[in-house]
Amino acid sequence: MAHVDVMRAVRPVGLQRYLRVKRLLDYAVCVPLLVATLPLMLFVSAAIWICSPGTVFYTQERDGYAGRKFRVLKFRTMHLDADARLAACLAQDPALAAEWARCFKLRRDPRLIGFLGRFLRASSIDELPQLINVLRGEMTLIGPRPFPDYHLAAFDPGFRRMRATVMPGLTGLWQTHRRDNGVETQMELDTYYIRNLSFRLDALILFRTMLTVLTFRNV
Repeated sequence: MAHVDVMRAVRPVGLQRYLRVKRLLDYAVCVPLLVATLPLMLFVSAAIWICSPGTVFYTQERDGYAGRKFRVLKFRTMHLDADARLAACLAQDPALAAEWARCFKLRRDPRLIGFLGRFLRASSIDELPQLINVLRGEMTLIGPRPFPDYHLAAFDPGFRRMRATVMPGLTGLWQTHRRDNGVETQMELDTYYIRNLSFRLDALILFRTMLTVLTFRNV
């Protein structure tokens, strides 16, 4: 899909009921999940601090529903000088620069804190603090992922406006596919999701997300 020119997403009948029930489900799932994973998150926090002393959380401003800004929470998987490391590697390796330009990710990311950082990324444990974003009403469990500004800049304005018509999600359709897909595929998958909002599609994404996490394909 070379261009997405959509000013309005095609919404299903009963959208308001869908959104209300979905918000209730967010609370019903996130509250017990946050309590159950608290010991794990405390352990991960200690491991990060031991391997790379400093803050254990990483926050970054992202675009949310209706373009409202919020700070997404993650466990820190990268060194404190991650930006400098990335810039140096991209300047020295054209192949890495091309990979970054295509999907804004690197299979062998020089910023990661060794094995710990790779494991947290591959297992998606680094995303657990975003349960707090969901409870705050800044995100939902299932929806298009909130991308940083440099990533959003690769999309055309119409597509960005369409993305802002729904709440960003902890996981989405794009996350259940190969993570080496590029910007065009991301646009296609997010467009399909927004045009076909339903509990059935959400359940499918949740199931596929579980498979992705259990098979460590989240790289």
